[in-house]
Amino acid sequence: MKSLILAIDQGTTSSRAIAFEAAPEGGLRPVEVSQIELQQHFPRSGWVEHDAAEIWSATLQTCREVIRKAGGVGRFAAIGITNQRETAVLWDATTSEPLHRAIVWQDRRTADVTARLAAARHEPEVQAATGLILDPYFSASKFAWLLDAVPGARERAAQGEVKLGTIESWLIWKLTGGASHVTDATNASRTSLMDLRTRQWRPDLAELFDVPLEALPQIRGCADHLGDCEPSLFGAALAIRGAAGDQQAALVAHGALKAGDAKITYGTGAFLVANVGTEPVASTSRLLGTLGYDANGQVAYALEGSIFSAGSAIQWLRDGLKVISESRQSEAMAQSLPDNGGVYLVPGFTGLGAPWWEPDARGTIVGLTRDSGPAHMVRAALESLAYQTRDLLDALARDGAPRLKVLKVDGGVTANAFAMQFVADICDITVERPAFQEMTALGAAKLAALGVGLIDDLEDHPVEAPAVWTPRMDASMREALLKGWRGAVRAAIIAANPDDA
Repeated sequence: MKSLILAIDQGTTSSRAIAFEAAPEGGLRPVEVSQIELQQHFPRSGWVEHDAAEIWSATLQTCREVIRKAGGVGRFAAIGITNQRETAVLWDATTSEPLHRAIVWQDRRTADVTARLAAARHEPEVQAATGLILDPYFSASKFAWLLDAVPGARERAAQGEVKLGTIESWLIWKLTGGASHVTDATNASRTSLMDLRTRQWRPDLAELFDVPLEALPQIRGCADHLGDCEPSLFGAALAIRGAAGDQQAALVAHGALKAGDAKITYGTGAFLVANVGTEPVASTSRLLGTLGYDANGQVAYALEGSIFSAGSAIQWLRDGLKVISESRQSEAMAQSLPDNGGVYLVPGFTGLGAPWWEPDARGTIVGLTRDSGPAHMVRAALESLAYQTRDLLDALARDGAPRLKVLKVDGGVTANAFAMQFVADICDITVERPAFQEMTALGAAKLAALGVGLIDDLEDHPVEAPAVWTPRMDASMREALLKGWRGAVRAAIIAANPDDA
């Protein structure tokens, strides 16, 4: 019986495949997993790249391993895909080979392009159509950069000989042997090229960003039939029946399907997504209007706040600063101190996201004294997750959203109990983490299962034994810490814009 879903979870630091089965009590449960870490490329300050061929190879390898361990392709009903969003890929339509390294969502190389567009007062029209501000974070300016960087690519793209897409489009193209050049509506909503209401490409925006429509994929729903795998890859032509960007997939997995529900995923970055219902909401606090999901006629919109450096700050402690050898050491080091000693880290390694949107900002440490040591750096990095989360919740409140009673969390950083307790304390909110952590993969599996009829709807099923943190910090201490954080952010922004000081 075909009772399994193969979920492809292509993230910033790894490619992963997970087999989920339909559980008798309802919902989906994981049965097998495979993961391969990806190499990160930093050719210049603020530039971040991935090898798209490596991503494909890792995806293929992990999928084959999971299928083998799960008992063979005959047990699988469909594939669901979730992915790092905004990362841009350019490839040859004939050879199906990438023509340049992929430009990762964190990359800031097109900051001058979006700054020029903003100076020309194009941001209101872009935001009204797409829900997004003008920032190099989004895919459109990356697409244009790739077309200009690869000789002849722009001319060939207009002839259909070169294709553009985000990671799920690239993987679907490779999985289907070039038969399907498609994207789902959530990923399309992150390009700055899709009309948020009609969920179609906007020719005027494509012209504004200088991206040829001919090179873009077709936009589909999140539970549509997106293509069939080449039989030679896995031994059968598995249908691809679900796709969503990683943060939207996590929204689905958490069951945050009603207006007022929200979740935050702490991965390489951190992303707060709040369901606002069936109509888009315009933010006045520089949060992002985005699509929550579009599946089988059910459409939900969301407001999102994006933190560029969360888990990547812990990686920096390990790989760059080398004050820890394993990420899990950070919890004990932070707890070894009675307080932060006045040390704050603003992790603007690739700029600051919402609500600041300072692409030129870089990592900034303030408050160092002769007594500061490695533990202070570690604690400051962990505490920065909570401060940035508080900034997003405050922005959400300014946009008129009701105050959240519970913040649902997931992602690798949530294994750090010190960090989660500090989030609860600084945000003055109950934090709840489900027992199963791979929510982006679960969301992709849910969408695919819905697409093939293994589940009837996206309604959430009770999570098993969630971990809960409740606030226990004195209000005066909270305000004092937040005052220090806001001063550190101001210092980072002034350092990035000294002429404005």
